[in-house]
Amino acid sequence: MKKRLATVVAALSLAAMMTAGAAADDNVVKIGVFEPLTGENGGGGVQEAQAAEYANEIRPTVTVDGVEYKVELDVVDNKSDKTEAVTAAQKLVSDGVSAVIGTYGSGCAIAAGPTFAEAKVPAIGASCTNPQVTLGCDYYFRVCFLDPFQGSVMAQYAYDEGITKVAVISQLGDDYSAGLANFFVKKFTELGGQVVTEQQFQTNQSDFKAILTEVKASEAEAIFAPSSITTAPLLIKQARELGIEATFMAGDTWYNSTIIENAGADYAEGMVCSTFFDEADTSSEVTSNFVAGYKEWLNADSSRIEKNGGNDAIVGNSALLFDAYNVACDAIEAAGSLDGEAIKEALAGIESEGVTGKITFDENGDAEKDTAYIDIVEGGAFKFLKTVTVQ
Repeated sequence: MKKRLATVVAALSLAAMMTAGAAADDNVVKIGVFEPLTGENGGGGVQEAQAAEYANEIRPTVTVDGVEYKVELDVVDNKSDKTEAVTAAQKLVSDGVSAVIGTYGSGCAIAAGPTFAEAKVPAIGASCTNPQVTLGCDYYFRVCFLDPFQGSVMAQYAYDEGITKVAVISQLGDDYSAGLANFFVKKFTELGGQVVTEQQFQTNQSDFKAILTEVKASEAEAIFAPSSITTAPLLIKQARELGIEATFMAGDTWYNSTIIENAGADYAEGMVCSTFFDEADTSSEVTSNFVAGYKEWLNADSSRIEKNGGNDAIVGNSALLFDAYNVACDAIEAAGSLDGEAIKEALAGIESEGVTGKITFDENGDAEKDTAYIDIVEGGAFKFLKTVTVQ
C-alpha cells in the first residue's frame, strides 16, 4: 500500500513539474532575425545577426500585460537573394514570430515586405536604406536614415570639398546601389557638379579593370561607388593598381574596417563615406554604454571577433540592429500583446532613445532622423570628420 502511494505521489509530482515546464515554455515570444548570413552581403548580415544575439543577452525578456516572456530569436538566412528572401520570410511567418528585425540589403527587404504584410507581422529594418522598403508596405519600419538623404549628404560633401568631376559606379539590379547612385547624381548635378561617367557592374563580378579604365580616361576627381563590403576592396585595389588617384566615396556599407583590411591600408587611404554611427562619439551615455558593453562581449569570444570582421570595431549596422531589437521589444510591451497588428500599431507611436539617436517613425514607418556622420580613412582606420544635419 505504501509502495503504491509513493508511486502515485511521484507521478503527481512529475505531472506538476511537466505542467510547470509547459507553462514556462508557453511564455515565449519569438522575434525573427531576417539576415543574409551567406552570399554577397553575408559579411554585413552576420554582423547584424551577432548584434541581435548581444541585444538578446542584454534584454532577454519582455513584460506583456503583467506577464514576463522570454524573447527567443529565430534566425534565418535570406542568402543575399531576393527569391530566397521570400522563402526565408515565409519560414519566419510559419514559425509564428511576433515581429522581425532586419535585413541587411534593401533588395531582400523589398522582396519580403509583401510576405510580412500579408501575415500581419511587423518588420523593423536596421540598415536597409532604399525608400521602396517601407513605401506602400505598412508593416515594414526601419531605424536608419534613407538613401535620398545620404546621397545628398555625400554630394554636398564632394561639392563643398571643391570636387567638380565625379565618376559613379553602381551594381546593376541592386536596389541599394542603384538607388543611392541615382540620388547622389541628382543632387551633385543640381549643385553644379559634373558626373563625367556612369558605370555599372554585374552581381558577383570581380574584375573591374574595363570599368576603371573608362573612369581613368574620364579624369574624374572622385569616384562614388555604393556597393557591398565584398565588392568595395576589389574596386579600390584595382583602381589604385591602374594608377587612379581619385578619392573613393560611398554610403553606409563602406563604413566597415574589413574594407580597409582587404583593400590594403595604403590603397584605402582617403576613402570617405557616410554612416549612421561612430563609436568615437561620446556625447550620449546610451551610446557610450553600448560601445563599452559590446566591445567587452565581442572580446570575450574569438569567434565573435571573427564574425565581426577580425576586430572589435563597431560598425553602424550593428548599432542599428541593436536599436531595432530594442524598438521591437518596446513595441511588444507597449502593445500589451503578441499580436502582430497590435505591435504594428504600437510601433507608430514609439519614442525611443537609441544608440544611434532618438527614434520615432513617420507615416511611412521611416525613422525621423536628420543627421549623418562623415568619416574618412586615415592611417589605416576610420576617422570622424563631421556630422551633417538636414536643415
